[in-house]
Amino acid sequence: MTTPTRIQRRRTKGWRKPDNTVIVTRPSRFGNPFTLAMAYDLGYAQPGETDRARRAVVGAFQEWLRGNRLMWQSEEGDTARQRLLDGLHELRGKNLACYCPLPAEGEPDHCHAAVLLDLANRPAPAAG
Repeated sequence: MTTPTRIQRRRTKGWRKPDNTVIVTRPSRFGNPFTLAMAYDLGYAQPGETDRARRAVVGAFQEWLRGNRLMWQSEEGDTARQRLLDGLHELRGKNLACYCPLPAEGEPDHCHAAVLLDLANRPAPAAG
């Protein structure tokens, strides 16, 4: 079995989702609810600092998945998080497609799809 990877989704004519790939962009169940616009509005990045804004929203996404309610304090947010976490098994072994640019060789991947790839493909805990 090959290691699942992140695919950059394209809007260009003729682009098709590769086999064994799940689209995880908004408004899918697995989309990141935190936006670049939010990062700019809250002062995490200045307009034009796209990489910095992307790091901020991916960090917010990671914290939210861990149960941190700082960025989304509502029952709706809790329900959305649980729905996403309950569906992680559907992503196991699949490539994930998002519009974020792919990182340069050796650079970290600042995309929520990279977070999802990691979570979905972690080894199952050993039975005790």
